[in-house]
Amino acid sequence: MQNPPDLRPDLARARVSETKRDGQPTIGMVSLGCPKALVDSERILTRLRAEGYGISADYAGADAVIVNTCGFLDSAKAESLEAIGEALAENGRVIVTGCLGAEPDYITGAHPRVLAVTGPHQYEQVLDAVHAAVPPSPDPFIDLLPASGVSLTPRHYSYLKIAEGCNHKCKFCIIPDMRGRLASRPAHAVLREAEKLVESGVKELLVISQDTSAYGTDIKHATERGHRAHITDLARDLGSLGAWVRLHYIYPYPHVRDLIPLMTAHSDSGGLVLPYLDVPFQHAHPDTLRRMARPAHAERTLDRIAEWRAICPDITLRSTFIVGYPGETEAEFQTLLDWLDEAQLDRVGCFQYENVAGARSNALPDHVDPAVKQDRWDRFMQKAQAISEAKLAAKVGLHMDVIVDDIDEDGIATCRTKADAPEIDGNLFIDEDTGGLAVGDIVKVEVDEAGEYDLWGRRT
Repeated sequence: MQNPPDLRPDLARARVSETKRDGQPTIGMVSLGCPKALVDSERILTRLRAEGYGISADYAGADAVIVNTCGFLDSAKAESLEAIGEALAENGRVIVTGCLGAEPDYITGAHPRVLAVTGPHQYEQVLDAVHAAVPPSPDPFIDLLPASGVSLTPRHYSYLKIAEGCNHKCKFCIIPDMRGRLASRPAHAVLREAEKLVESGVKELLVISQDTSAYGTDIKHATERGHRAHITDLARDLGSLGAWVRLHYIYPYPHVRDLIPLMTAHSDSGGLVLPYLDVPFQHAHPDTLRRMARPAHAERTLDRIAEWRAICPDITLRSTFIVGYPGETEAEFQTLLDWLDEAQLDRVGCFQYENVAGARSNALPDHVDPAVKQDRWDRFMQKAQAISEAKLAAKVGLHMDVIVDDIDEDGIATCRTKADAPEIDGNLFIDEDTGGLAVGDIVKVEVDEAGEYDLWGRRT
């Protein structure tokens, strides 16, 4: 099931409700790609808002449009080019930034009319391009920056980016080439941002980076202003703020074990972090993992999963996998299916391998036929769906807390349990007795029905 377009981060438009003053320049924003790019978009818009720019929610009301692109896959590049073309057709004055901006000739070759092209997280260059295209005209008596900045997500949850870049050298990935090596933010700066978000009404913090469990290793886990740059310490600090804390992109290093007690409500320090880990396993066969240039110890990951569940039986594990990687044999794929049977992951996504310009995997021999990739994807998702359906059926009759994401005109509330991240996991729907509910509320429900990916419940 897919969320409504207005809740998808890859189709985000600025959510700003304000009246434009006379003479105020306005900027529109289209944000494509991952939550990390969404955070970049929010920072750019917050800086522009502080300089007196208005934020337009549509093309027609903007003096110029920024398109924050994704360049990870060829399909994402095509979508980015399409979004640039749409902005040019609807507005005519377009500034391009983001991951695809690392290839300016690729962009200008398709769209020579763009005003400027900048790379990922190049905030100053984006601002310079905006200043050149639409000079600022601030009014210090009127233009006040909201304490929470400009958000592209609903008010009750927010992505919290703790680091840039990545030190891994996976052959299918060009993120380190586009975003550089791991660069962790100081822990005190992350915590201060989180405090401001919670003060502004955010109920859920979604912790993101390219390799969240490596946070702080590049700065030797430095302690500054009383806060240590280590993922376990940071999770404990964030958990003390009273909001839901959800951890994404956690590589299964041995020290991840230390995070699990923070998720266990009955431990001395537990209940600080949601019992949820998003772990990018990618595959299970050691030969496939070696060709990917990833750790080839699938049996150890099963041991770690068992250890995590022994500490926190309620933990939800989600992951993504690649099928049809160059050289993947039927036997290797069957190993992946068998591993999934044993691992019994709660939430699973799967991608068919595709070449990415600049990725080392392009040069590998024995690329898999598209029809075979599709067949393997179908078989993988069929197994993952069956596991999901069985796990959700076991939740019928349970009482749990849910957070309300939306209430439609018919009064049906779309919610999420602690086991569901926004946009990528399932939902819990309440279709009666929703009077008085508001978006962002956290309420107790009893689950009374389960589907393949979603739940239905009633308030208790």
